[in-house]
Amino acid sequence: MSDAEQPTAAEVRAAAEAVKAALDRHLDAVERRSGDDDPAVYEAFNALAAAAEAYDERLYDRYDEVTPFEIPGADDSLPPYAGPEEPHALSVLIRRDYAVAEPQRLLAQAQRITDLDPAADETDEGEHTLPVVGSSVHAALGVLFGEYEPDEIASRHKEFGLEEGDSTLWVSASDELPEPGEWLSTPFDHADPQRVVCRFDVSAVFDEEELEDDLDEEDGLRTTS
Repeated sequence: MSDAEQPTAAEVRAAAEAVKAALDRHLDAVERRSGDDDPAVYEAFNALAAAAEAYDERLYDRYDEVTPFEIPGADDSLPPYAGPEEPHALSVLIRRDYAVAEPQRLLAQAQRITDLDPAADETDEGEHTLPVVGSSVHAALGVLFGEYEPDEIASRHKEFGLEEGDSTLWVSASDELPEPGEWLSTPFDHADPQRVVCRFDVSAVFDEEELEDDLDEEDGLRTTS
């Protein structure tokens, strides 16, 4: 960052004061909370996370220093919560990525499911025939996800020849439950990040970051001993 873009010392000081004020507001919200899911606590938490991040950025840009703390659960990708204080409905949005690591295993499992299907097609002569998945991964995936719930596939993905990628789950608050069929044509277009109450992410990148942190700590211990 150039000198012209660097924050002033006064701006860094103001950011630090904002963190102090956010800490007071967070503690006050915790002391006054009405229950485990008090929205005032969530709001104060998000405000504290944002203030701490802003201070950390200004401190680094001005003095090339960082803070010794981070707020667990603070998510840079979501804005502060701005949904209803008392949600009357919620939407759970889930995304799970998979790689088809073993196509033959997937095809074999799909064919097994198809062979056990009692609803076999009946010919004009009264004989029953079974659909053949063949070599179509597209058809096999349709059979697999038509037979099992997504949670069961997640727990048994290796058995089906799949390899896990990233996954995320968003719990989004609503004022009321949508009308039946209202969003079926565009199920994911109405996700509002400002109404996300909480989210849970799983990614290999988190494991890599933890490993790097552990290695850095070990290197630090070796160099200071």
